[in-house]
Amino acid sequence: MIKVQQIPKSKIESVDFDNLVFGKTFTDHMFICHYKDSKWQKPEIKPYQPITLDPSASVLHYGQAVFEGMKAFKDHKEKIWLFRPDENFRRINRSAHRLQIPEFPEKYFFEGIKQLVKIDQAWIKQGEGNSLYIRPFVFASQPTVQASASDEYIFIIICAPVTTYYSGGDINVLIAEEYSRAANGGVGFAKAAGNYAAQFYPTSEALKKGFQQIIWTDANNHEYLEEAGTMNIFFKINDSLITAPTNDRILDGVTRKSIIEIAKSNGINVEERPIKVSEIIEAHENGSLQEIFGTGTAVGVLPINSFSYRAKSYKISITNSLAITLKKQLVGIQYNQLEDSFDWTVVID
Repeated sequence: MIKVQQIPKSKIESVDFDNLVFGKTFTDHMFICHYKDSKWQKPEIKPYQPITLDPSASVLHYGQAVFEGMKAFKDHKEKIWLFRPDENFRRINRSAHRLQIPEFPEKYFFEGIKQLVKIDQAWIKQGEGNSLYIRPFVFASQPTVQASASDEYIFIIICAPVTTYYSGGDINVLIAEEYSRAANGGVGFAKAAGNYAAQFYPTSEALKKGFQQIIWTDANNHEYLEEAGTMNIFFKINDSLITAPTNDRILDGVTRKSIIEIAKSNGINVEERPIKVSEIIEAHENGSLQEIFGTGTAVGVLPINSFSYRAKSYKISITNSLAITLKKQLVGIQYNQLEDSFDWTVVID
């Protein structure tokens, strides 16, 4: 049983839902659970509020933290649906294991999310593009500057009402030639906080040049395409859909996995294999590159209009967009508009 302390008065009336900025507005409540004495303690749901940490809290010095990103959707009948939450549960514990963080109990995870979303369900608006972004995360909280795994952790879930991640306009990406996101044997496959922090500087430099994202390449020779900052990447060449295989360096994205399954169910040939930058350049030049798009919980399915490599820009002319077709099917399942033949969605009642 999760102890619940509800806020006396909701702040929802002060929120302009027509002008939300992704991840800047948060709901009334949060889930919190502490790990100490070698076990997870009893969880609570309480009003969203600041937390107190020692200046010596281990996470502030050694970055022992992982997180997840997932969404809840409200259908035309006001029912609320989670999309593949089992995948997020498994992945946060895989990430935690890699960073020597104790795995979080399944019961606490699912009951915590369901109760939290149910309490704050008024924050979920109907209509395509509207959803509740759910952010579970866990970090080392032990007061110590000893360079070792912490003995204490805090697991928190917060929620944010959101609309689309990108508000419009062309999406132009830069293929990385200098910086790397991850390397073999590292933590690239995990949703570790440090993975994202390391991207901020090169991404900010790319933004100054007019790009919205970087497509990262392998750390060895910058020869193979891997993933972008907030999404996995797909290439449509000669009517086949190609994406890099998951490995030590590449996040096993839930949306990526879903798009692959939807595409295969439509009879589309899907190849999960290494793909060279030179292959994409050649495919663009000979006209066989039909489309590039990204996938992720935050961005959904995002068509890419152009890419740049070695100071040369390559515009993509898209006709009969596969990304849009697959997105419609994915969104239809998420909002309970289409039959969920994959058994992916979970209703909150």
